[in-house]
Amino acid sequence: MKTRREFLATTIAAAALLTNSSGQAEALSGLSTVDEIGRNDTVSNDPVSGGQYGTDKGEDPRITRARLAGPEQVTKDATVAEMAADGSLTVLAKGTNEWVCTPGNENKIGVPPMCMNPMGMRWMMDAIQGKPKPTNTAPGMIYMLCGATQRSNTNPADKTSPAIPIGPHWMITWPFDAAANGLPTTVRDKGAWVMFAGTPYEYLHVCGSPWEGNEYREGDKAVWTMSYPRH
Repeated sequence: MKTRREFLATTIAAAALLTNSSGQAEALSGLSTVDEIGRNDTVSNDPVSGGQYGTDKGEDPRITRARLAGPEQVTKDATVAEMAADGSLTVLAKGTNEWVCTPGNENKIGVPPMCMNPMGMRWMMDAIQGKPKPTNTAPGMIYMLCGATQRSNTNPADKTSPAIPIGPHWMITWPFDAAANGLPTTVRDKGAWVMFAGTPYEYLHVCGSPWEGNEYREGDKAVWTMSYPRH
């Protein structure tokens, strides 16, 4: 299985070649269930499902890719499903928690691997289906820890602008007033900003993984690590 670092390197390389190509029960209610695909037990001509290039009965690469999109704490028990252009979902692996992870498509702009909780999924479905505003009734969470590409930082309906590369990040899908909260509205590779500011789909976008950094544990000696140059 690829590590997230290896997968991200592959994703960035693929993105560089891109041109202008085009509660739990509620979250899963729209999924169409097929036979769970967790291991490839037969040989086919489809390399995506193992095929002639993978007869070692390894995990479906779509499932691997989807689970890399979020922290293991949620993805290991999440449902994995493929998402069609209209937002409909087909289950690849059934999970036991409320999260749904999708493998995305590395060859299409705006179709990244992601992991969503129920309110995050509702927000994403509303955006995909072009609804005037999201209908989630509480803040949602969406992880995209493999990074992403998208068309616009200001217009959620934009389908024609050149691709914008965005690093690993996570999203709180709830309206954030950038000016009132002193937050930026421009794309950056570290920190946070409000994406789609001033539209019904504005939300908080945070770069990096929430699991990065040194941990402080009870009993640790507190040490201020910032240093300043001496003049």
